[in-house]
Amino acid sequence: MKAPYDVRRLRSWELALAIFAVSTPFVLPAALPGGTSFVRTAVAQEMQKPDTSRLVSVGGAITEIIYALGEDGRLVGRDSTSLYPEAATKLPDVGYMRQLSPEGVIGINPSAIIAVEGSGPPETLAVLKEAKIPFQTIPETYDRDGILSKIRAVGDFLGVPEKAAVLADQVKADLDAAVADAAKRPESERKRVLFILSTQGGKIMASGNGTAAGGIITLSGAVNATGTFSGYKPLTDEAIIEARPDVVLMMTRSGSHAISDEDLFAHPALSLTPAAKNRAIIRMDGLHMLGFGPRTASTVRELNAAIYGKNPNASQ
Repeated sequence: MKAPYDVRRLRSWELALAIFAVSTPFVLPAALPGGTSFVRTAVAQEMQKPDTSRLVSVGGAITEIIYALGEDGRLVGRDSTSLYPEAATKLPDVGYMRQLSPEGVIGINPSAIIAVEGSGPPETLAVLKEAKIPFQTIPETYDRDGILSKIRAVGDFLGVPEKAAVLADQVKADLDAAVADAAKRPESERKRVLFILSTQGGKIMASGNGTAAGGIITLSGAVNATGTFSGYKPLTDEAIIEARPDVVLMMTRSGSHAISDEDLFAHPALSLTPAAKNRAIIRMDGLHMLGFGPRTASTVRELNAAIYGKNPNASQ
């Protein structure tokens, strides 16, 4: 039988290692901020991270960001506004972002859902919550900072904050340059732009402040002709005349939502505006114009050029 090991024979480095091994469980938590509660919180947060391996994306800009981050391999579904890039259209469609079908979402067995703010309806969200499917909402504001925050929020949810930081820096540099070029135009030369959402029933539905249309008009160096109210509202004939739009801006549409230039400018009140006199109308892809995603810098440049022609002060 071996004699007990003589502690006195331990070399100094062995003794130090033994003391550290015994004391670490007590010393480490005390050395960390918040002690053991900090450790428990960190572990709990790690355990609560949702599984994003089978992801449904709701909102065109959210889907664009996921592709721009190179994380599209997680996607198993998207909403009907997610039309860019073209590869996204090959994914199962779970419906319009504000009219999601719970059956359509649950049917593709997602591990998580990421959606832009305003997605719904509430009844569908309640069903998804009961189904225990993690649902992450990404805040939406229609300005430069809102785009960058959206990119970072998506990156954080997917667990790739470093990728998101790189993308945000690239988008920021491009967008700042585009906006700076547009801002060179003197205030006195800026045109008034009327964004028309729809003309159903002969009523002109226009955009006010706090809207994607209002935001992109401002970034592009123009004036929102109906910036005296918030949201989207139907205009009276008097309000259209008072708005004095130099240019009408609309989404490119087809089918029953489409209207020809002739029919549009035949509207009794709109026919009295400078826009009608000059037949000044711009139509753009809805997602590209109003998405407020990674491509917004190109939207600013295209819209500015469409409104004014090439800006002589723009950087080459």
